[in-house]
Amino acid sequence: MTLVVGDVIFPSKNNFTKALLKLHPEITTVVMNINNKRTSMILGEREITLYGKGYIEDILCGKKFRISPKSFYQVNPVQTEILYKKAIEYAELTGNERVLDAYCGIGTIGIIAADKAKEVIGVELNKDAIRDAIVNAKTNKTNNIKFFNDDAGQFMINLASKKETTDTVFMDPPRSGSDEAFLKSLINLAPKKVVYISCNPDTLARDLDYLTKNGYRVKAIQPVDMFAFTEHVECVILMQRSGAEDK
Repeated sequence: MTLVVGDVIFPSKNNFTKALLKLHPEITTVVMNINNKRTSMILGEREITLYGKGYIEDILCGKKFRISPKSFYQVNPVQTEILYKKAIEYAELTGNERVLDAYCGIGTIGIIAADKAKEVIGVELNKDAIRDAIVNAKTNKTNNIKFFNDDAGQFMINLASKKETTDTVFMDPPRSGSDEAFLKSLINLAPKKVVYISCNPDTLARDLDYLTKNGYRVKAIQPVDMFAFTEHVECVILMQRSGAEDK
């Protein structure tokens, strides 16, 4: 549990924690996040662990993941397994591919995909998420994956400038979708396959329009109901570079 407060001074925080745990003994950790800025950001930079390890753990697709308060994680683990398995199914990995997991978060997709790939590279701007990702790779004894704390678009530009290539790119951007700089860098890197996971149909349509005008074809789309009884849905999309051989 993460408790967001406006000041580091929190009288009787220990008594609060004891009372909370008495009511909800299933809670494994309590973290106090201090955010005294008047912005739209929910979480601040500073955190104090009041109880437990300061992070939670979950099992997903047979892998164990550590999740810190400022790291992203899907809230519906049952459907998340369906979502990620479909994404990896679309990639049709044979064990010989070099895979890039853009917006990799705590490394979920990359670590799961690593079992079927030769090499996986994960890139994420959130330093807390990358810290978790590195721990998660060690926990799951995944030795063929490396993580980088960097802007995904800039990272791919650097790869392309070094004449490096990737066979498959997984991308799971935020609701705002990808910016043009990222999409341009994706075009320059020219992977054979792109597997796009999206939680926003509007920005997905915009990004697919850009990619299909720049050498990619949409091969398959699978919606997954992650948010029951709401209008929201996530989609997994398989794209292939025009001219790349079908497998």
